[in-house]
Amino acid sequence: MKLIESLKKKKFLLFNIFFTLYIGINLIGGERGLISYFDKKNIYEELIEKDKVLTTKLNDLDHKISLINKNDPDYLDILYRQKLNFVTEDEIIIKLR
Repeated sequence: MKLIESLKKKKFLLFNIFFTLYIGINLIGGERGLISYFDKKNIYEELIEKDKVLTTKLNDLDHKISLINKNDPDYLDILYRQKLNFVTEDEIIIKLR
């Protein structure tokens, strides 16, 4: 009986303790917690780096396609010579990218 009476007297204190523990545990853990935030932040930064790399590759590919579509004879000649190994020893091939 004394236990029940003491709990009735201290229920506000117990409520505050459990409420603080609940807030603390959910702040650190959980899907929207602090640890999850840092994990998602790292994943986001990695995706931004991948996006930058893929964007540069896409721009390079677009540039090459535009050169081919314009029928630039110099660029097509360089491609043919590289692929078919028609390069002589005294020629110097300069790669643009």
